Amino acid sequence: MIRNATMQRRTFLGAAAGALAAPAIGHAQAWPNKPVRVVNAYSAGGTADVVCRIYCQVLGEKFGQSFTVDNKPGAAGTIAAQIVARAPNDGYTILYDATAQSVNPSLFAGKLPYDTQRDLLPIAQTMQTPVTLVRNAQFQARTVPELIALAKSKPGSLDCASTGIGTVQHVSLELLNQKAGIKINHVPYKEMGSVRNDLFAGRIPLLFSNVPGTVALLSSKDVSCMAHTGPRPVEVLPGVPAISEVIPGFETWEWNGLFAPAGTDPALISRLNAEVNAVMKTESVAKRLAELGALTQGNTVVEFAAFREKQIAFFAEMVKSANIRIE
Repeated sequence: MIRNATMQRRTFLGAAAGALAAPAIGHAQAWPNKPVRVVNAYSAGGTADVVCRIYCQVLGEKFGQSFTVDNKPGAAGTIAAQIVARAPNDGYTILYDATAQSVNPSLFAGKLPYDTQRDLLPIAQTMQTPVTLVRNAQFQARTVPELIALAKSKPGSLDCASTGIGTVQHVSLELLNQKAGIKINHVPYKEMGSVRNDLFAGRIPLLFSNVPGTVALLSSKDVSCMAHTGPRPVEVLPGVPAISEVIPGFETWEWNGLFAPAGTDPALISRLNAEVNAVMKTESVAKRLAELGALTQGNTVVEFAAFREKQIAFFAEMVKSANIRIE
């Protein structure tokens, strides 16, 4: 099985490299001559949807054809992914997906109606953002060291919310439990509105979120951000420390990106990658994403493919070691 997985990764990364090396051919040059459907795996109004629409608006202007966002949330992103995995590979149906794609191969081991690495080809990463640890303002622990000490003094008595089992926020909590030798209970919610209400009211003391979601919360004095999971300071969260300052090497990411069905013209993927990278460098887009706390970095098809491989391996290990299961 290890050998087969290795061969699959080599084949996939080789195909990705080909996407960069392939010359532009007729089909890629003619595309798009009609609207492009962008199937978004997340609900309207959330971080992934906001970032997706920022890119799609500018891509539509660049290409002279609309990039229409079609929100298909549900089942941890697998509904949208399945739609695109089964779509024609002509470049007119592409997927906007996020971190769930990293965990789903292990979380739904053998049960997905598609093969993530085989059937969904990376185009470009659109953003990365650290995960954040947010507290109710009345919660007695204000820092990560204080939280660890409190959790050790009251094992199994503290609760922390996320927006679902197997999310990067859930995995971040389990990683904290493992690295710090503590046990904080995971309380999954179905949507952010309910989490926000309970966090503000103090019914839940802690929440693992992301930077854009946290920026939106901090206008209230009822909550504060305890820490983030990035390796460097986050500009929109001044003074907020990294968990890695207490637990060296602690790092988790939420990310978004675009994907195409298997068999899509490599030249088309290469062209779209170049345009996505150009969009993220556009002054108005860069400013808007920075305000959200959505970090961007130019990336090639090969680099994004390698990043996804690394994330899939990380989540596979975490799902196994923390015994994370969908009930």
